[in-house]
Amino acid sequence: MMPRGNELLLPANPVFVWFSLAVALMCNLLPTGRWAGVPDVLAVALVFWNVHQPRRVGVGAAFVFGLIMDVHQGALLGQHALAYTLLSFFAITVHRRLLWFTVASQAVQIVPLFVAAHAVSLLVRLIAGAGFPGWSLLVAPLAESLLWPVAAFVLLAPQRRPPDRDKNRPL
Repeated sequence: MMPRGNELLLPANPVFVWFSLAVALMCNLLPTGRWAGVPDVLAVALVFWNVHQPRRVGVGAAFVFGLIMDVHQGALLGQHALAYTLLSFFAITVHRRLLWFTVASQAVQIVPLFVAAHAVSLLVRLIAGAGFPGWSLLVAPLAESLLWPVAAFVLLAPQRRPPDRDKNRPL
């Protein structure tokens, strides 16, 4: 049974899925990524694909992307890896329930996931002896949840293409 109001989507192309994750990684590699309060585009893309394609993009991919972000930012090795891994695990845990809601409701429901990921990352930094980055860090989870509708529109666009019409097929 399908939720009311949802259209049938074509299967996600694996090349597009991994390309979109690579583009999100490149967005995170921009120099603005070190400012407090800047949304983590890679985290949004990971959660999106964990929710929509949990068998294709899993916890292992999140761990590898986390290690790449740790090396890029010069952070404690494993800080982002742990945060992304937990984020992906909980996104996969709630993915069936989350798909029943509208995109706006999904954005509200994933706020705790992003808050928890940032809290884990902050906790690891504080344990390692780094200073507190400031209260503007609380803006990032809200900005990431506001990016959710944009991610849903952009990342589901290739799946919304109409299939080839055929006289003999009703769909």
